[in-house]
This record gives sequence, C-alpha cells and structure tokens, in this order.
Amino acid sequence: MTEHPRPNLWLPPSPDPPSSDDFRAPPEPERSPEPERSPDPFESERRPWWRRTGGLIGAAVLLVFKFGAKLKALLLLLPKLKLLTTSGSMLVSVAAYSLIWGWRFAVGFVVLLFVHEMGHVIQLRREGIKASAPFFIPFMGAVVWSKSLGDNAVAEARVGLAGPVLGTIGAAACIPLAVITGSDFWYALAFTGFFLNLFNLVPVVPLDGGRAMAALAPWMWFAGLFVVLVLAFTFPNPIILIVALFGAFDTWHRWRALRRGDDSVRSYYRVTRGQRAAIAAVYLGLIVLLVVGMDATHVARTLDDV
Repeated sequence: MTEHPRPNLWLPPSPDPPSSDDFRAPPEPERSPEPERSPDPFESERRPWWRRTGGLIGAAVLLVFKFGAKLKALLLLLPKLKLLTTSGSMLVSVAAYSLIWGWRFAVGFVVLLFVHEMGHVIQLRREGIKASAPFFIPFMGAVVWSKSLGDNAVAEARVGLAGPVLGTIGAAACIPLAVITGSDFWYALAFTGFFLNLFNLVPVVPLDGGRAMAALAPWMWFAGLFVVLVLAFTFPNPIILIVALFGAFDTWHRWRALRRGDDSVRSYYRVTRGQRAAIAAVYLGLIVLLVVGMDATHVARTLDDV
C-alpha cells in the first residue's frame, strides 16, 4: 500500500491552462467625444446660387438707377474723344476678339457689326436725323449716337429694324463665299452674324426688337425683359446682365410715361393698322429668315475636332 501525498490546503488551486475556445479580444478603448467646433466669426454660410445672383442683380439695378444719368452722359462724351474714333475703336475690338477667336474671325465679326450698325445710321439719316458713325466697344458690340430716333414710334421701329435687315444681308453674303471656298470659316461667320441679329430682335429696349415693339405692342417690353432676366439667371454673363439692367430702367421709364397719359406721349405711340401690319411683317419675317439661316450654316462639331 502506497501513500499519496496530501494536498496543501493553504495554496489556491492552479488555474487550468487557457484553451483556444476561451480567447477573447481585449475591449476597445473608449473614444473621447470630439470637441465641438467653435464658430468662426469670419465665416458666413454659403447662400444658394440664385440668391447670390439675385443679390448681384439687385445691387446692379440700384447702381443703374442711381448713376444712370451720369453713365449716359459719359457715354455721350465718348464720340468727342479724338483718339476713340470709329476706326480706332474697330482696331481695339479686333485686338480684343482676337484673344478668343483669332484675328481672321475677329476681323470678320467686327465687319458684321459695322454692317449692322450702318443700317441704323442710314435709316436715321433717311429720317432726317443726324447720326454719328458706329463706335465699337469690345465685348459689348457697337453703338450709334443720335439726338432722337424719330418723331414717332413708327420711325423708331424703322430705325431699329434697319440694323437687323442690313445685318442679315451682310451675314448672308458669307454663304456664297463658304460654298465657293468650301471653308467652314465662312459658315461659322455667317452663323454668328445670323445669331447676332436674331438676339437683337428680343423685344426689350435697348435691343432692336424693343424699338420695333414701340410701334407693335409696348406691353411686349415686359415679355422681352422676362426673357432677358431668365437668360441672365440661366447663363449669367456681363452682356446679358447689362441688357437686363438697361432694359429694366428703360421699360420702367417708358411705361410710367405712358401711364401718365400726356398727349405728346400718346401721340408718339399712335400707330395705324397698316403701319403696325407692315412692321409686324418685317419683324416676323426677319425672325424666320434668321432661324433658317442659322440652320443652314450650322457646322456640327465634336470634341475630336478640337
């Protein structure tokens, strides 16, 4: 009979060796909460694009109403500066447009502008009104100065439509050159000329279409102004914005004069049915011809052609 050693009751039992089933990953340490970002007094919340654009347009409208008379006086002084003659302003415009299109297209574009403006000059002189030669403003087009646009709304409409009429003829003259040479350059120049004259027929002053509406339907100024404002919000650029500002100012000024009911103002806008029909035929006929011309001269381009 053998003796077994007595266990030591004073020692704790030895733990069993750990098994793979009992393995547990250590708990992840608790993350301290991120500190709150202190507000930056110099950082403002970014507003939506339509509010930013509306704010800019509103501020510009206030500036036009406040400084409109001074701006008009400044523009009237420009022709008196000897350095800023017609030929000089043409050269400046060609140089400016050359930065975008190259000198050949820039020269053609300025020539089309000159033809368009000469339509106004010729008609003004036919109405017995002294008119200046065209003065070119880079990226804005060209302007012609005169003391008035005629004795009545019919004369104003004739002066206004004379520009697109002669301008359409000038743009159409590029088509035979395109056919003879087979060059897309002339097609592109014709298309640009057609588009330029079509845009000028938007029925809002100071565009030529607004001049025609003086004899057709003065209330169309509001429709044209709405179209320009939509374009200003959709495709914001300085030219459309300036047209919208001057259009709003001129429309408000003319409509207020009509509402006063002065005999001289009502006499100015008095038009016979025959005169209104003739102006409407020219106006709508120009729109049709220009749209057809743009379709005929459009040159399809892809990214591979760039």
